[in-house]
Amino acid sequence: MKLIGIEEHFLTPEVKDAWSTIGLDAADPSVAFHGGPLAKRLADLAEERLALMDETGLDVQVLSLTTPSLHDLGPESVELTRRANDAVAEAIARHPDRFQALATLPVAMPDEAALELERCVRTLGFKGTMLCGRVGHRNLDHADLLPIFKSAAALKAPILLHPRAPEKAVRDAYYSGFSPQVDAAFSCFGLGWHYDAGIQFLRLVLAGHFDRFPDLQVILGHWGELVLFYAERIANMDRVSGLAHPMATYFRRNLSVTASGIYLPHYLEQAARIVGHDRLLFSTDYPYQYRPGRDARRFLENCGLDKAATQGFAHGNWERLIAGLPQPA
Repeated sequence: MKLIGIEEHFLTPEVKDAWSTIGLDAADPSVAFHGGPLAKRLADLAEERLALMDETGLDVQVLSLTTPSLHDLGPESVELTRRANDAVAEAIARHPDRFQALATLPVAMPDEAALELERCVRTLGFKGTMLCGRVGHRNLDHADLLPIFKSAAALKAPILLHPRAPEKAVRDAYYSGFSPQVDAAFSCFGLGWHYDAGIQFLRLVLAGHFDRFPDLQVILGHWGELVLFYAERIANMDRVSGLAHPMATYFRRNLSVTASGIYLPHYLEQAARIVGHDRLLFSTDYPYQYRPGRDARRFLENCGLDKAATQGFAHGNWERLIAGLPQPA
């Protein structure tokens, strides 16, 4: 059974240098997480990555630039984005059966970002895009960023909402007071990342993006970035939201959920209960959650779904989600 991982990351040396140039490590503690052994795996788009895919049982990786992507760069990100996307397109051309991609966008320049998404889909054959939370101090529902969502909806290109570190004021208020290492972990992969990503999705719902663009499709990793576990509580906002539909409708119509390497069947069951089996997607969150021993394939084989639902989870739901994309020129 073909197994596609839709949240699998890379990082180019040029992007890493751009982060360093603007001193992003001082504002975003997650920048420091991309060094050491992870740096080599993030940079490699060839034989080592393919070998580790084979080892864990993954047939296809959908590549995306790791968090915080280019959300903190200004006009200089336009050309940087094009070069990153072109580099990934070259890797796909070398291994078309093993790699797909989500577009990197110059999100601080929304009109240019919308055009780059169109180029990536229509010319390079990419399958959507990934956004990493806030753009500077703007949440994703900010009116300035509407061109990106309008373009994605028109292209039928899904958007993966990836976590990023909360703002410094939030980190100081809720995630500080321990050692620097604990503070950074607590505010990022320990918990803060996931609250931030889930909140970004809820902001898009409450801002009316899915009423404005009913076909817009969003993906949350890590089994729904916490919000699925509070879906019943979140539904109480129906009394005040003023939206066209109940909150539950947007969970089942506009949201898909992926594993991100968290291989827990009871999380899968909860996600299926809220969004439906046809909106479950597989991912390993490479290289962050990589574990040896055919880990991905073993979870698929023991996830508890029937054959049809397992096929959907493994590849069919993703293929259906991207079926409406324009064919590359």
